[in-house]
Amino acid sequence: MFTERTSVGLDVHARSVAAAAIDGATGELVQARLTPDHGHIRRWIGDLPGPVAVAYEAGPTGFGLARALGADGVRCVVAAPSKLQRPCGDRIKTDARDAVHLARLLRLDEITGVVVPSVEQEAARGLVRAREDCRGDLMRARHRVSKLLLRHGIVYTDGAAWTGAHHAWLARQHLGTPATRMAFDAEHETVLATLARRNRLDAAITAMAVDSEFTPVVHRLCCLRGVSTLTGFGLAVEIGDWHRFTGNTIGSFVGLVPSEHSSGATRSQGPITKTGNTHARRLLVEAAWHHRPAYRIGATMRARWDNAPAAARARGDAGNRRLHERWVRMLERKKRPTIATVAIARELAGWCWSLAVMDEAAAG
Repeated sequence: MFTERTSVGLDVHARSVAAAAIDGATGELVQARLTPDHGHIRRWIGDLPGPVAVAYEAGPTGFGLARALGADGVRCVVAAPSKLQRPCGDRIKTDARDAVHLARLLRLDEITGVVVPSVEQEAARGLVRAREDCRGDLMRARHRVSKLLLRHGIVYTDGAAWTGAHHAWLARQHLGTPATRMAFDAEHETVLATLARRNRLDAAITAMAVDSEFTPVVHRLCCLRGVSTLTGFGLAVEIGDWHRFTGNTIGSFVGLVPSEHSSGATRSQGPITKTGNTHARRLLVEAAWHHRPAYRIGATMRARWDNAPAAARARGDAGNRRLHERWVRMLERKKRPTIATVAIARELAGWCWSLAVMDEAAAG
């Protein structure tokens, strides 16, 4: 329930901030155009009748303003843009109107806020997303090299691609014209540089996963097949506070539940919603494929289990057996593998949640 006297809505941009404040006692509306400087915004808010609550939309400007206002004792809600209610007949959108709309929704307590991460959590998330961007860059660079060679009728057939042998084979290629050779060298150099950058990021993430606030969660998540240190750390930093979910709601947060359009007695379900955190959803889907082969406890899994409590090991073993059995049943029902892996990924998210929220004292 909203308890503050003044509700403030901010439409924050890189070079300007539109502000609107509603005084609950007098009904007065105060509007202003501010600079993005946190000190300027805090001084303007400090002149309003208190106590004050502030809301602004999550976006590229980050969470620095929310942390600065929180340090002043001002409650700040960072709104999830996709959850904001907007009148369907409203055809005029300006910064000032958006600020007033936020202030009114805040007073009605109709804003769904996002979790504001700490500085350390945001830094870890930035590192993980830099690695994700590098992965995409490497995939595109490799495609450019292979397609350039394919246009000249050159195809590698001596085993798996992008191994040491494949890179040695690429270095031996001599294309016809100087222009073609220069184009190939440029693309191949991009692959090698991007690969080296990805390896540096992998090493940095692995080192951070060994000694950080996420380390206990990562060790427990790694009890599941397909969840390595990189995957576990990525899920830990992207999800953040696992306690805000349940085993049933974690799937909807990462967009792995079916979309639905129902009316009356008719119920129609479609493809998955694909809402929420894209990176976490990709990690879960990739991990789900690892549960398709027969489940055997190998040396790699035992090494991961050595870092986890006994209860987490038992929970992970149960999850691994259950998820493989689900794969078998899906294939027996002639489900397409792409459909089956999404269903497994949704259930895998629930198993990850159960391990993440496991009480460490009880787990030990």
